[in-house]
Amino acid sequence: MDIRFERTPLAQAEAGALILLAFEDAAPVTGAACDAALAQLYSSGEFKGKPLDLVLLHSPAGLAAQRLILAGCGKLDDCKPATVRKAAGAALRLAKGKTKSVAIALTGAQQTPDLIAAATSGAILAEFEPEHHKTNGDKADKRIDSCLIAVPAATPGLETAFHHARVIAESQNFTRELVNEPGNLLPPLELAARAQAMAAEVGLDCEILDRDRMAQLGMGSLLGVAQGSAFPPALIILRYKPETAAPTDHFAIVGKGVTFDTGGVSIKPADGMEKMKYDMAGGAAAIGAMRAIAQFKPRVPVTALIPAVENHVGGRAQRPGDIVKSLNGKTIEVLNTDAEGRLILIDAITYAQRHLGVTHMIDAATLTGSIVVALGHVHVGAFSNNDEWYERVRAASQSAAESLWRMPLDDDYKKQLESPFADLQNIGTRWGGSITAAYFLKEFADPTPWVHLDIAGTAWLDDGKPWMAKGPTGICVRTFVELAMSWR
Repeated sequence: MDIRFERTPLAQAEAGALILLAFEDAAPVTGAACDAALAQLYSSGEFKGKPLDLVLLHSPAGLAAQRLILAGCGKLDDCKPATVRKAAGAALRLAKGKTKSVAIALTGAQQTPDLIAAATSGAILAEFEPEHHKTNGDKADKRIDSCLIAVPAATPGLETAFHHARVIAESQNFTRELVNEPGNLLPPLELAARAQAMAAEVGLDCEILDRDRMAQLGMGSLLGVAQGSAFPPALIILRYKPETAAPTDHFAIVGKGVTFDTGGVSIKPADGMEKMKYDMAGGAAAIGAMRAIAQFKPRVPVTALIPAVENHVGGRAQRPGDIVKSLNGKTIEVLNTDAEGRLILIDAITYAQRHLGVTHMIDAATLTGSIVVALGHVHVGAFSNNDEWYERVRAASQSAAESLWRMPLDDDYKKQLESPFADLQNIGTRWGGSITAAYFLKEFADPTPWVHLDIAGTAWLDDGKPWMAKGPTGICVRTFVELAMSWR
């Protein structure tokens, strides 16, 4: 979708549909003859301006646009960017199949950088559809070809906010495209190739560690997961280096990249296993975030590490009871081969510490079903070994409108990971499973300030929302970018 920003009087905005933000307080005023009809909508109670209320009017009098869509945003005084993003997205999706062009107009008090950015990202995210592999049907009819973000007055900072939001939202959609790919079309080396292509496009350094190099280094934990698949693993390393770096700091993003997860010998139930193409959503978020970071050029060096493997059943597959040696040197008894994400993450975490000298780390992983039991599909579960670093991450997530909920990480949970045969076992009991998984990671992250984000409940939508299609969400991209850009 071609999206652009222009100073255009509302009545002159030419599009198949003009989208106006509407609030509970009063009917929007366009200055055109259609204002009487808008006032009547409010007085009749047919439209109240509540969040996500939508109404479509044809041939609005006095406007150049062929249709007018009112997108409810609630009370003006309580309006938040997240509300505008959803409203703009829902309105654009309402226009799909009816027109190929839309304009989103922001007027008066709506003309702020935050709301311009919200409307822009809402439109871009709403355009995405998970139908890339369809060869027929109404795929083309759903496409919006052009979107205009229109403001009537020249206000400082608005165009910058538009461009910033555009880069982030397009990077989030880039992430969603990766996550949406099935396992047969995106095995580990293909994920690495796409990361390399993106890096070349935006000017990042990219290094791929292959199986032999990881074996030389001693990444037995990661390679144990990969050994059952015919598709070889890769450790993808993307580096951004600023011209003037923050003294001594080096920020690492680690993303779980299991391109398909059968569960291995501890095989998953068949029902729902097709969703395990999403098990690389954390890795895809790291790649997408680096796409935006390279363009924004923050002061801090940022390195993304994506351990990419397929967890499969086969004659060489890892068995329950196997003992592997991690890059850290600790040995691990593998009691369940479906608890594989933590096994690949720890070798990437150790590599970031030992070979890259990172000072702060964050990881994102579709790690446990337990976090979905605890938090549903609303919040990302957050764990940390450092309160100050967690607060920085939380602040970034709030600015990015991605909701985190901090979970406990007490030493009382450590006993569940004790093994009589190795330094650690890879699972605890069924109780507090997301916490023991995070504690397992903590054993390798310490003492580096670290935050772990369990995104198993938020990485995809089983059913579409009015503002977003069914499928991958691109969660964490905005938080990662905001965190890097807020570095001082």
